[in-house]
Amino acid sequence: MNANPLVNKIQPPVSFQDLEPPKSAYLHIPFCRRRCFYCDFAVAVVGDRKHGDNSTMIQDYVDILCQEIDQESVIVPASNLNTIFFGGGTPSLLSVHQLQRILNTIDQKLGIAKNAEISMEVDPGTFDREKLQGFVNLGINRVSLGVQAFQDKLLQLAGRSHTVEEVFSAINIIQEVGIQNWSLDLISGLPEQTLKDWEFSLQELLQLNPNHVSIYDLIVEDKTPFSRYYTPGESPLPSEEATTQMYRLAQQLLTQAGYEHYEISNYAKPGFQCQHNLVYWKKQSYYGFGMGAASYLQGYRLTRPRKRLEYYAWVKGDHSDDMSEFVNTTQEQLLETLMLGLRLSEGINLKALSQQFGTDTLHNIITLLMPFYQEGLVQFLDINQNLIQSNFNQGLIRLTDPDGFLVSNQILSTVFAGLSEL
Repeated sequence: MNANPLVNKIQPPVSFQDLEPPKSAYLHIPFCRRRCFYCDFAVAVVGDRKHGDNSTMIQDYVDILCQEIDQESVIVPASNLNTIFFGGGTPSLLSVHQLQRILNTIDQKLGIAKNAEISMEVDPGTFDREKLQGFVNLGINRVSLGVQAFQDKLLQLAGRSHTVEEVFSAINIIQEVGIQNWSLDLISGLPEQTLKDWEFSLQELLQLNPNHVSIYDLIVEDKTPFSRYYTPGESPLPSEEATTQMYRLAQQLLTQAGYEHYEISNYAKPGFQCQHNLVYWKKQSYYGFGMGAASYLQGYRLTRPRKRLEYYAWVKGDHSDDMSEFVNTTQEQLLETLMLGLRLSEGINLKALSQQFGTDTLHNIITLLMPFYQEGLVQFLDINQNLIQSNFNQGLIRLTDPDGFLVSNQILSTVFAGLSEL
């Protein structure tokens, strides 16, 4: 029996050693000062006073995370990573020393490419200039700042742990340490948020001039405080019509300002697309490390336990029942390819789709999408991104912006239902 506990847990019908190693890794840092009222992520609350320098809980997690990286490197060969993403949670609660230890472990066990994109999610009020400069010195070259709104009232209603003043302070620090590749996140559809509030936040964003923007529409997830307080579409949440207006306004203002709307929720200036997230949307392989994280290895999705102590026990090999492991069926792979690929403005290559799933499947997909094409919600293009009116099976397919993006769930549901009946 192999002495490595992870090897014993993962027994696919083919050896991971035979797979092309991933070039990307996601690391989940679950700690937050408090849980936002809309959040259903795998997080652990440490309070306002705890952070990497003074929290035994965070230090213990870093120990286990590094142990998992070490074990995973035995299963899948080294890959020299092109992208690394620290998400959460609030990764900026880590100390510089803790981040250094994680990155050193990754470099030693998996390798980090010379010009790798290394991203970190950061929250206002969780770092100062010295800490962020320390992160930069270790290789962090892209940060994503969780702002969500530019009104203190809305931040309080959302359960955020920072103020607008701390937002501007955080941005000043980002600029002082010279990080050019930084992103700003906003959420539309918050309680009591008006279209005027939303336009103000967008205008503030444009004044700050980040090179990347993520715009998320609030989803009321089960078992969150918001699910107890609110019903989607009912006051004090904005109506569906209002959130549609918010989406259209963001698309209009950001594209006019020179941002490319390259994914349903994401905008970037030329050269500043998030390379790590493109790995997800293009269904490329990636490692996932940490509580609740998932790896994707050419059809195998390996998900870690969402609860901290269960994750610790899993890494230590005490039990193996908490990690789901499955191989996508051909149908599941097709649906996932459509769901992810149609999020991108570049769309899906139909020739590649045909090669992977067959000409009959491609024909069925085009047939199911024709009503949406006739409504102006779907476009067919040639390989040079020029619109075409016939011979659809050799070019690209994409949703229109913003109309097709706005009804993407309806379009995908129709296609999924139609394919399942064939």
